[in-house]
Amino acid sequence: MKHIAIVGATGSIGQSALAVVEAHPDRLRVVALAAGENTARFVDQVAATGADTIAMASEAALAEALGELRRRGASPVKRSGSGAGGLVAVATHPDADVVLFASAGTAALEAVLAAIAAGKTIALANKEVLVMAGALVMKAARERGVAVLPVDSEHNAIHQCLHGRDLSEVRRLILTASGGPFRGRADFDRVTPGEALRHPTWRMGPKITIDSATLMNKGLEVIEARWLFDVRRDQIAVVVHPQSVVHSMVEFVDGSIIAQLGLTDMRLPIQYAFSYPERWTSPLPPLDLTRHSRLDFEPPDTSRFPCLDLAFRALGGDPGLPIVLNAANEVAVAAFLDESIPFASIAELIRRAMDRYEANGPQPVESLEDVRRIDAWARTYSGHETRKVQSSV
Repeated sequence: MKHIAIVGATGSIGQSALAVVEAHPDRLRVVALAAGENTARFVDQVAATGADTIAMASEAALAEALGELRRRGASPVKRSGSGAGGLVAVATHPDADVVLFASAGTAALEAVLAAIAAGKTIALANKEVLVMAGALVMKAARERGVAVLPVDSEHNAIHQCLHGRDLSEVRRLILTASGGPFRGRADFDRVTPGEALRHPTWRMGPKITIDSATLMNKGLEVIEARWLFDVRRDQIAVVVHPQSVVHSMVEFVDGSIIAQLGLTDMRLPIQYAFSYPERWTSPLPPLDLTRHSRLDFEPPDTSRFPCLDLAFRALGGDPGLPIVLNAANEVAVAAFLDESIPFASIAELIRRAMDRYEANGPQPVESLEDVRRIDAWARTYSGHETRKVQSSV
């Protein structure tokens, strides 16, 4: 029996993870859950799993959840907390074997490092953690002997393709991208949040869906892959694959390419991370290859989707640039979702922040405090630039 803690329980990944647990009651048990502000869904999850340690983003949401659990007569919660401290409590639950980080954004960074220090296996769906602090996180994992198992479908696919292979045999990691909802669209001037949120193949949260529409999601995954698999920037490539059947590939030095194929369902990579190094029977139907007679691959159009090039630029530059890229993107995406800036301004705002950071000169990125300092600067600067764009629209 593996005991699971989930950070980001009420989001799409968290809900899929709980479905995996439900499908394997003899193998998996949830002991701790953390969520944002969705109290109604969270209370249902805590009551159904019997998790004895819980956390929510705010004290008000936590108090509401605890009150509702008492009214329902649910199993008593032994430990609870809010904010960063609550996340750490969930991530370091003494009985947890695997901690799934499924929340979006950077709030869970301290909790990831705390879980590693506690010797927990990390199942990581939060790419921003490695974009911001990949060197720190992976160094801590190596020193503690902790496995970091990718849950993103692309990195999960690469993990499967690399299994048992030495990195000296690898020529390239090839990440696939669906191309998002605007793959064939030339004019971005009138793109609305509603259009950008209609992803053609995956059902995800709003922030990651917008990132997919700009191809920034793939850019973040490029940086994530560098740290997860300890490869160079020039060993990572991206191809657009609209069918989303091939989740990623590895090209070896002899020219052979191994690909991982599967349904577009996050329960599969989550189950892989929970079951690793074993493989368990899945309740999902098998992939029917006869229904996918055509698999297309094409290069990404970085002239229309410049965010991907910005991510490669960040990976090849000052160690602080990925932090700036991520922070500026979060500010810009939030502004677009609020309908404060146009879709095309997302990439421009990120570029401005990166240019200004480089103009200021290199800064050390040797500690969590350094990461947070650069992140805070980038958010402040991007906020100012966002207001300039708003006033000009």
